[in-house]
Amino acid sequence: MPADTTQASAAGARQTGGTPPKPPTIEQEERQSGFLVLRKVAPYLWPADMPWVKRRVVWALVALFVSKLVSVATPLFYRDAVDALAGEGVPMVALGAIGLTVAYGMARLMTVGFQQLRDAIFARVGQRALRMLALETFEHIHKLSMRYHITRKTGGLSRIIERGVKGVEFLLRFLLFNIGPLILELLMIGVVLTVLFDWTYLAVVAVTIALYVWFTFSVTEWRVRQRREMNAADTDANQKAVDSLLNYETVKYFGAEAREAHRYDNAMASYEDAAIKTSLSLAFLNFGQSVIITGGLVAVMIMAAIGVQNGTLTVGDFVMVNAYMVQITVPLNFLGTVYREIRQALVDMGEMFGLLEQPAEISDKEGAPDLEVTGGKVTLEDVHFGYDTDRKILKGVSLEALPGETVAIVGSTGSGKSTIGRLLFRFYDVGSGALKVDGQDVRDVTQLSLHRAVGVVPQDTVLFNDTIGYNIAYGRDDATQEDIVAAAKDAQIHDFIQGLPDGYDTTVGERGLKLSGGEKQRVGIARTLLKNPPILLLDEATSALDSETESEIQDALMRAGEGRTVLTIAHRLSTIADADRIVVLEKGEIVEQGKHDELLARDGRYAQLWHRQQSEEGA
Repeated sequence: MPADTTQASAAGARQTGGTPPKPPTIEQEERQSGFLVLRKVAPYLWPADMPWVKRRVVWALVALFVSKLVSVATPLFYRDAVDALAGEGVPMVALGAIGLTVAYGMARLMTVGFQQLRDAIFARVGQRALRMLALETFEHIHKLSMRYHITRKTGGLSRIIERGVKGVEFLLRFLLFNIGPLILELLMIGVVLTVLFDWTYLAVVAVTIALYVWFTFSVTEWRVRQRREMNAADTDANQKAVDSLLNYETVKYFGAEAREAHRYDNAMASYEDAAIKTSLSLAFLNFGQSVIITGGLVAVMIMAAIGVQNGTLTVGDFVMVNAYMVQITVPLNFLGTVYREIRQALVDMGEMFGLLEQPAEISDKEGAPDLEVTGGKVTLEDVHFGYDTDRKILKGVSLEALPGETVAIVGSTGSGKSTIGRLLFRFYDVGSGALKVDGQDVRDVTQLSLHRAVGVVPQDTVLFNDTIGYNIAYGRDDATQEDIVAAAKDAQIHDFIQGLPDGYDTTVGERGLKLSGGEKQRVGIARTLLKNPPILLLDEATSALDSETESEIQDALMRAGEGRTVLTIAHRLSTIADADRIVVLEKGEIVEQGKHDELLARDGRYAQLWHRQQSEEGA
């Protein structure tokens, strides 16, 4: 805020003797966000580019209006049937007691029929909206940066999405077809009571409804705070469960089953306490609503009974008043549940839309062209980068990997080796300097084309819980079975797969746990070979393997690197001794580079690392 505006505001506060405005409460913020959420949902119900959706919404509303007209007229048939049997009054239509009873039954049937017709017409609109929203959320999550994903827990994210989509479904179903129709029906009944009786009936009904709505909304606001606590406990318990299951092996290694169960039980205990409070407050809400509705019902019935005693009303009128009050009572009782769920749905949807509003840290420039790979030359020009502004990882790194060349990047832990790989794949953008592929800055081209050009074999290949064939085929969308088999042969895993009972249809389990580390790596190599990228990034691809398996994998990796630009991030120096060039990083800076023999002859940092590893392996 400009200084003069701030001073003027302060001066105004001094002149009026007032105090600065209080910040909005959580409830006020949620109410404001609720309106924003409704505005965001509206386009899904009335999309400009889908006229068929608009037509369905209009016809659903027509069916709704007709059902409410029939619903309000139904007690009139009931009144006339009672009067015909009692020999009182003048019937609305000359059908006789039996005919009026049949008409009453038909009216009730038509009410339900038009309601179901409304739901049938709207079903496709609602499901389409849910599908579009779920897809939009799913796509947006994949667009978010690695920085965001490593700071959020997968279980919590999935829970937010699940609750948010369910909230939208509830809102579409009840806000449009319950709250709106309820208001319309109350207005119609109010008109009928005023015309057929007098304004005092309407006054009693209006006061009853006003008290009911005030009580329901007040108690529900209190319950929403409790529900928020329950949601937080639910999310925490789910996160702990998912985290524990994803780390199944680690739990077993440390015999921590009881510890994990205790952590989960503590989280569930918090959820239990919050859920009990929610249930008790629900009982209070339901009883209070019943007291108000029953009071209004009894008051109107007493007025009608006095009218019958005075001869101004018939027995049919008495019955009709009761029917109208019951007709009001049912949706009003439902209103309590609907309002509470709508408030909760708005909270859940607010979390999901908040997720959708998370900006993508890495995004394509407007009109960015695709990367054109002519050879696969990778260049880093004075690259500076840090995951946090106060902690620099790379400090002016410049290096070049020529087409078809294998460049190994080595160094101690924390030197910035893997960071270069993440920058190449553009999980992050450089702080300053440039990273280029064939002279094109990776920030100036589309991420999709960059990702197509770079193949990655990570230290720990994570597989989908599907078949081996599916996991290899993931490398290229249009791969044939022959392509999959050829990639498996190049990765030297075909014979192993053929020896399995189900062959390529063998499922690998969650994260590939049914396979050994070497088998998973070979599947990952086959997947990358199938992708056939001009640039290959090996991010410590064998550091988690034993020496024998590592040697076997190295053969597959050498075959994978033929004809490609290869960047190898290595921990074990023996695996990169044959590299065309070795770059030594230390504290984010290049301290040496050259061939293996050259670096050993210099007796510098690389030689220190080499001799240390040789002595450790020989011990």
